[in-house]
Amino acid sequence: MAIRRFLPSLWGAPTVPAGQESVPPFSALQQEMNRIFDDFFQGTNLSPFPAAGGPAWAFHPSLDVKEGEKEIVIYAELPGMDEKDVELLLEESSLVLKGEKKFEKEDKGEGYHTIERSYGSFHRVIPLPREIDLNKAQARFKNGVLTVTLPKLEQAKEKGKKIPIQSA
Repeated sequence: MAIRRFLPSLWGAPTVPAGQESVPPFSALQQEMNRIFDDFFQGTNLSPFPAAGGPAWAFHPSLDVKEGEKEIVIYAELPGMDEKDVELLLEESSLVLKGEKKFEKEDKGEGYHTIERSYGSFHRVIPLPREIDLNKAQARFKNGVLTVTLPKLEQAKEKGKKIPIQSA
C-alpha cells in the first residue's frame, strides 16, 4: 500500500526518481539544445564555431562552386585583398587557395592617435573531379572577388554512352 497518498504534505509534489537530482527546466532545455546543435554540426564544416586550433577571429573566405557542362567556375570572396596577397595551386585532384589578409587603419587627431591592425592567413582546399584540363585553367581577380575557371576535358563532356543489350 502506498503510504505517500495519505500524507497531505506530499500531495501534488513532483516526484524525482531515486538517485536523480532536480534540474531547473530552462537548464535542461539549454543542455538539450546544445546537444542537438553539437550533433547536427559534428563532422561538417558548417559549424558556427572555428575548427579546433583556429582562433575565433580567423578569416575564412566564402566560396561558390558552379559546375556546368564545359567547365567548373569557383568564386572566392576576398574583400580588402589584392591578387598579390593570394596564391593558387592547382593539383591533380584539388585546388589550393591560400593567402594573407592584412589590414591597418591609422587615425590621428588632436590629443589622440590610434592604429588598428589585423593580420590573418587562410588556406582552403577544394576537391576537384579528375576530368579538369589543368593546362587551360584561368584565374581573374576583380573588386575583391577571385574567379577561377577550370575547363573540363573533352572526353568528360560526354554524359555517357548507351550500351545495347543483346539477348542470349
